[in-house]
Amino acid sequence: MDHRDITELKGIGKKTGELFRRIGVNTVGDLLHYYPRGYDAYDAPKRIGELVPEHMAAVQGRLRKSPDVVRYGRMPVATAVLAGEDGTDTLTLVWFNMPWMKKQIHAGETYVFRGRVVKKRGRLTMEQPEVFTPGGYRLVSSTLVPVYGQTKGLGNKTIQKAVKEAWDSGARETEYLPEAVRDKYGLREYGPALEQIHFPKDREQLREARRRLVFDEFFLFTLSARLLRGAGEAQRSYYPFTASDGSPDILEKLPFTLTEAQQKVLGEIRGDLSSGHIMKRLLQGDVGSGKTMIAALALYEAVKNRYQGALMAPTEVLARQHYESLRKLFDGSRTPVRMELLTGSMKAKEKREVYDRIRNHETDIVVGTHALIQEKVEFACLSLVITDEQHRFGVNQRAHLEEKGDAPHVLVMSATPIPRTLAVILYGDLDISVIDQLPAKRLPIKNAVVGTEYRENAYRFIAREAAAGHRSYIICPMVEPGELQEVENVTDYSAMLAEKYKGTGIKVGCLHGQMKAEEKNAVMEAFSAGELQVLVSTTVIEVGINVPAATVMMIENAERFGLAQLHQLRGRVGRGSAQSYCIMVNTGDEEAAKRLEILKNSDDGFFIASEDLRLRGPGDIFGVRQTGEMSFRLADIFTDADVLKEASEEAESLLGEDPGLEREENAALNRMLQEYLADRFSELNL
Repeated sequence: MDHRDITELKGIGKKTGELFRRIGVNTVGDLLHYYPRGYDAYDAPKRIGELVPEHMAAVQGRLRKSPDVVRYGRMPVATAVLAGEDGTDTLTLVWFNMPWMKKQIHAGETYVFRGRVVKKRGRLTMEQPEVFTPGGYRLVSSTLVPVYGQTKGLGNKTIQKAVKEAWDSGARETEYLPEAVRDKYGLREYGPALEQIHFPKDREQLREARRRLVFDEFFLFTLSARLLRGAGEAQRSYYPFTASDGSPDILEKLPFTLTEAQQKVLGEIRGDLSSGHIMKRLLQGDVGSGKTMIAALALYEAVKNRYQGALMAPTEVLARQHYESLRKLFDGSRTPVRMELLTGSMKAKEKREVYDRIRNHETDIVVGTHALIQEKVEFACLSLVITDEQHRFGVNQRAHLEEKGDAPHVLVMSATPIPRTLAVILYGDLDISVIDQLPAKRLPIKNAVVGTEYRENAYRFIAREAAAGHRSYIICPMVEPGELQEVENVTDYSAMLAEKYKGTGIKVGCLHGQMKAEEKNAVMEAFSAGELQVLVSTTVIEVGINVPAATVMMIENAERFGLAQLHQLRGRVGRGSAQSYCIMVNTGDEEAAKRLEILKNSDDGFFIASEDLRLRGPGDIFGVRQTGEMSFRLADIFTDADVLKEASEEAESLLGEDPGLEREENAALNRMLQEYLADRFSELNL
């Protein structure tokens, strides 16, 4: 990988370099692997009658007259009318803050305009369109322009230019896959694939480049997972548990009885803990199925056996919620339980005191974030490690926490309903338990798939829910406005909604992944406490917040998410006693609507995941990138299931022939794997 600092590239000074660091790009190598989140395709012009609201399109026609410019306050607005080539349809063109358009285009001339189409007062309007001559548009027609994740002050064109400069300056990545492997699966060479993922000549070239890079991500992941899993399930445990009586004192306190599925899984875990061998188990369960209760009972078993246990959550808010709920559960238990909360935002003195109590076994259960795996944390007798929302932690983070004990038992939990065939590959070192039953008293969520014309109704409905003391989420795919203009973004949406609810007492919050940890925590805490009634967010809330008062989940551009992820988002509501609702706004076509109907008609996460796997096929690689599991940069376990299986089989085959990757032909692969592992650990500043 090219380790030159990003500021060594021509045209990137200290200020721009800091903006790149905000999006995780510190080196030239990071930039090459900062893949586009979508591609803007300059397709052939459509007729005006073929235009679809809320979509980008190009249209050719004759300008009826030069633009008029009218000021609304301080903002000049230029408008013009385009007549279609057949003369029957017209289209209104609008430019904000671009008064010079009046002199740039002229009545009677033929142009190609490309922009976002919206419907206003029953008429089609194209906003902020680019302008081309017919010949000029032919030059860019069918090209694919990369669209990157951006941050304030760092636009798409700046990132494009930097990637081009990196490539022109000689930045390259060395091929490391043996030629036989590339030939076997028909994979492109590494260097050309990297160039073509950024600058594809056509869609076929993009598909081939993406397939190679996706294969690499899965291949390196499965190799590292297999190498890190140790001796496996037959390894004897240093922490044998005595057979349990079932913790009746805890169960008697519960206002409900465990479901049959919970009891079955609990029996499997207790059997593992008392077997004399190390437990390594994945617990899958739909949102609200009761995984946390199983984790609590397993941790209580550790305390009864005079050992320590640890529970790691992906966010501070979720860690704090787990800590508080476990404290209430264990309060007054027959076996006293000493607990600690450990998070990154705690003061240094507080952390040192917690470290001492953990080291001296003055605490039994530690709940925390990835702060649990910092070097200074030393356990006296860590017997059980539980990670919640496992897909938010890489296999390396899990291994690092396991190293805090002397080969402790391991339980990883995930609400992501991954089909068993894929789970076996992704978690090849783990036994799998599934809670496939929801509590009987849980009210089913009412679902609706609607068009953009329903938005105003939705806003009024959200206001009524707020008046009843309830809260609402609104999900947008993007953080800030970008070149994918047809996609809603959190920044503009939250400002618009705050203005709409001005004077009503409804407070609107804004949340996204680019915010600092303390900012995110403050917003989530305010929403949880009822200081905010509406939270406009990216998918960062997919895990990490439990608000029983939240009753509405509204998802903009719903067609751009995978069904399994939509189901996860929907699971943020319906956690209290009130009726909850999920409103999915579809800005796509009829095919997208059919796909969303599956979610509307089913609340079975595993069925939905299987349908997602069946329907998504090659994936929408030209739209907003789906959020992949396991922190993959490009790969998606559903879209790319076939590649995942190929990469996994090849990793198993390779390690079977050369367990230590010591052969000369695997030397480059070994170096890449070590770099991959080092990179994943460095992301946590370990």
